[in-house]
Amino acid sequence: MQIQLLPSSFDAGGSANAAQRLTCFVIDGRVTVDAGSIGIALSDEQRRTVRDVIITHPHMDHIASLPIFVDDLFGELEQPIRVHATEEVIDLLKADVFNDTVYPKFDELKNERGRVMEYVPFQAGKEFRVGHLQATAIKVNHIVPTVGLIISDGNTTVAFSSDTAETEEFWSTVNQAQHLDALFIEASFPDSMEKLARASKHLTPSMLRSELTKLNHNGMDILAVHLKPAFREQVARELNELKIDKLSVMETGRIYEW
Repeated sequence: MQIQLLPSSFDAGGSANAAQRLTCFVIDGRVTVDAGSIGIALSDEQRRTVRDVIITHPHMDHIASLPIFVDDLFGELEQPIRVHATEEVIDLLKADVFNDTVYPKFDELKNERGRVMEYVPFQAGKEFRVGHLQATAIKVNHIVPTVGLIISDGNTTVAFSSDTAETEEFWSTVNQAQHLDALFIEASFPDSMEKLARASKHLTPSMLRSELTKLNHNGMDILAVHLKPAFREQVARELNELKIDKLSVMETGRIYEW
């Protein structure tokens, strides 16, 4: 399984940098988890092959360029972009984004080959198919309806915490997996901003360390994501100071393989 965190910040020369302002993970060039930078950072090859998008929650940094992605491909699509989400999140996307005000209701539109976008609902706690992958969504503790994910291709299994503060059901479900190759877990704010982290339902490095005590699996790669750009260096330093085996900050643009 190959996973890439798409870049979402660029310097004056157009080169991507390390700051993560938008969230979009590409799996095997075919499926994404969230869609923050999907419309601006996919390679030409990925634009041709990504047709399944899982949305964990409707915050803008996780959906920002999804409308642009569908819009850009409108005329050439031979199959619809499939947006997988809970019914609750789908309702929010319909009400707040694809509403004929912010962007067209693409699920109601067609090109000459057929529909260009469709919603595919899933239920938390029940396994569902997305492209070539099996996935299970688990509710996590954020300020809007949000799910974490366990995703497997039959050989490799990974877990995404999505945006969350302290949570229980996610860890309980992950611990039931036979094995875990990688964990993608958020660490948004430095320890000095724990009050803000708790109010916005995010994690600091110290809170992340406490959450990992709930995990029974050992030996997997642990990749910290969602570091707020203004505090990236400080959060990265505090994560390093935890001295947790195989914990590192995920690099934008790099393709990881398990």
